[in-house]
Amino acid sequence: KMYRTVKATSGRQIFQPLHTLRNAEKELLPGFHQFEWQPALKNVSSSWDVGIIDGLSGWTSSVDDIPAETIGRRFRYDVALVSALKDLEEDIMEGLRERGLDDSACTSGFTVVIKESCDGMGDVSEKHGSGPAVPEKAVRFSFTIMSVYIRLDEEEDAVTIFQEQKPNSELSCRPLCLMFVDESDHETLTGILGPVVAERKAMLESRLILTIGGMQRSFRFFFRGTGYDEKMVRELEGLEASGSTYVCTLCDSTRAEASENMVLHSITRSHGENLERYEIWRTNPFSESADELRDRVKGVSAKPFMETQPTLDALHCDIGNATE
Repeated sequence: KMYRTVKATSGRQIFQPLHTLRNAEKELLPGFHQFEWQPALKNVSSSWDVGIIDGLSGWTSSVDDIPAETIGRRFRYDVALVSALKDLEEDIMEGLRERGLDDSACTSGFTVVIKESCDGMGDVSEKHGSGPAVPEKAVRFSFTIMSVYIRLDEEEDAVTIFQEQKPNSELSCRPLCLMFVDESDHETLTGILGPVVAERKAMLESRLILTIGGMQRSFRFFFRGTGYDEKMVRELEGLEASGSTYVCTLCDSTRAEASENMVLHSITRSHGENLERYEIWRTNPFSESADELRDRVKGVSAKPFMETQPTLDALHCDIGNATE
């Protein structure tokens, strides 16, 4: 992005001295731009450098001096979104012009759709290092701005002013949080991503006021957890792993039922219901045996903590293809 900017202004590729690149870089990092939320976000830290969890003693304050025992680093979610939107400033303004919209009239009614992704990164162990003992696996949580659209009046259809052309490219995917965790470690994952979920929830109930193209505009956000693989969906929703009798992340079908009935599958699970089932699993109100209890909660055995959208998962796609 910064080389593009340098090139765009001059028409020639120039290699800048280091300090100018440093300054350009600062603008791209979360924490640089001014913005506000209306109403203010609930339960969200006001300092933007909340980014470090030290495996021994909780949060530390600065992003630069990282203690050796750090197991997670992240940006505050809203600050990262602001940075991503500012990065798309030219595209948004161009989108308004292309649609023939008067940019001075378009100050509110913007909606941004975010795709969230989270996946394990496998083995990241040091080969010959003598560093601190951290888990040898890492998990990366990231987001992509999929589209920005604007609705000028209530009755009118929304007009899309930005659509990500390469939504699966690493260039449009922005890291939010990196952690030394095994993705199967439900407790640690919950501990680190818990605040991210709280921030996301707060943002759903508020509007972002941000200067784009020299004018203050207001944005609402929608989050879609469509970048998780099946293992991660099961992990986040507290379901048993993929070898479970309950094959599907969206309905309660067992392997036997799925193999006999190829047609009648519908989405029956919801995040709220999984939470209720976890409570049943935890308290066992009917004093049932382990097998009976498991049959009752249909494979929910941990506390689900990040609501994933019920989009079609791999199993339903396979069943759909088989029916075809």
